[in-house]
Amino acid sequence: MSATYLNFINGQWTPSVTGEVEESRNPANQKEVVGLFQKSSMDDLNQAVASAKQASKPWKKLSGSARGDLLYKVASILERRLDEIAETMTREMGKTFPEAKGETARGVAILRYYAGEGLRSVGDVIPSTDSEALMFTTRTPLGVVGVITPWNFPVAIPIWKIAPALIYGNTVVVKPASETAVTCAKIVECFAKAGLPAGVINMVTGSGSIIGQGLATHPDVNGITFTGSNGVGKRIGQAALARGAKYQLEMGGKNPVIVANDANLDLAVEATISGGLRSTGQKCTATSRVIVQSEVYDAFKEKLVQKVQQLTVGDGMKAGIWMGPCANEGQLQTVLSYLQKGTEEGASLLCGGNRLQGEGFENGLFVEPTVFENVTTKMAIAQEEIFGPVLALMKVNTIEEALELANDVEFGLSASIFTTNIGSMLSFINEMDAGLVRINAESAGVELQAPFGGMKQSSSHSREQGRAAMEFFTSVKTVFVKG
Repeated sequence: MSATYLNFINGQWTPSVTGEVEESRNPANQKEVVGLFQKSSMDDLNQAVASAKQASKPWKKLSGSARGDLLYKVASILERRLDEIAETMTREMGKTFPEAKGETARGVAILRYYAGEGLRSVGDVIPSTDSEALMFTTRTPLGVVGVITPWNFPVAIPIWKIAPALIYGNTVVVKPASETAVTCAKIVECFAKAGLPAGVINMVTGSGSIIGQGLATHPDVNGITFTGSNGVGKRIGQAALARGAKYQLEMGGKNPVIVANDANLDLAVEATISGGLRSTGQKCTATSRVIVQSEVYDAFKEKLVQKVQQLTVGDGMKAGIWMGPCANEGQLQTVLSYLQKGTEEGASLLCGGNRLQGEGFENGLFVEPTVFENVTTKMAIAQEEIFGPVLALMKVNTIEEALELANDVEFGLSASIFTTNIGSMLSFINEMDAGLVRINAESAGVELQAPFGGMKQSSSHSREQGRAAMEFFTSVKTVFVKG
């Protein structure tokens, strides 16, 4: 019998008023039910928001160091449960166990980073034109923050939103993706066991159309932070804007890697595979387009295809598996549809291109890692986010042509270049329309202490992580004091 996970409202684990639950199934073996979670209603959400609102004032009055001490406790509890929560992540959304352990360890580090924020500066002293006055800025929390998170990073993303929200004095209602509701419940257990006051953190599971949209439209939710698809993100942003709530959207990417003719090809191949295919390509920063200068195109292609064909696919809990399944049936069908589109539009399939079936794959959502070539910029696989293990090779003659091609999409999240030429590096840094640019490193690397976010259609132009998180989760208050 699978365990049933409840909502967390006002410091208590609470069943939904609907009395209904949903199943979370293992994408590597859909016969396995990982756990049951609540199919909640607006009544449940209203209770959670009311709880967060009531807790807001006393939480805000705590010192930053006191809030930080509680986050340190959460980090220690999460660290002790690292293997258990990582295994739940693998069973629930499919990424390999080593990747899941790394992500959970990153969650521990994020908590400790933001715990330290409780003792860092939050304002500046500003000279006044009045010589007998003191003028300075400070920060004030938004109040109740709604946190809406995706399934692809079910530990790191919730924590990198919840931790700064809390340390800067906000209370939280989190709505996780249904595919990873069990993982989120275990994260919230860590917060609960650390002794946070009732109502400071709340979790409500259920459909995005009810709970997610409900958070966006709720009059007592002062801010919304969302990571997910562009379509949903825009609806969330429009709903928040309509009532004057602050919102933060992190959405899609169509991230390029440029391989220059002077690149270290072995390094570029390894980074392209890691950045594009690890986690089954289900990262917003995943490499999708591989733009290669003609002088090294054939050599790069040969090395890449040879390595991709050696990748092992299967259940992420098994030793030796490099890539797991797609996270859900809908995502699998999306990937398969793009594989068909690529062929229909004239791209040449170099390897992969199929759903994996047969022994070991019969109950899972597995697809082969895939590489196309002869891809043109107008093709769907060159323009649209696939969110799967698909690489599109594109040949260019010059770095200028490569940059033009790299920027020829509606997204601008991350990008990387492999080159030893300083001029090419500088051109890339200055001309690439992306919020994260990396040189001689994969496109998918994100460090917790640095600002993260995109340009163009990839975000609402705000930034997450690092000290930049303070910009969203607080408002500036200017103080003028005269005796």
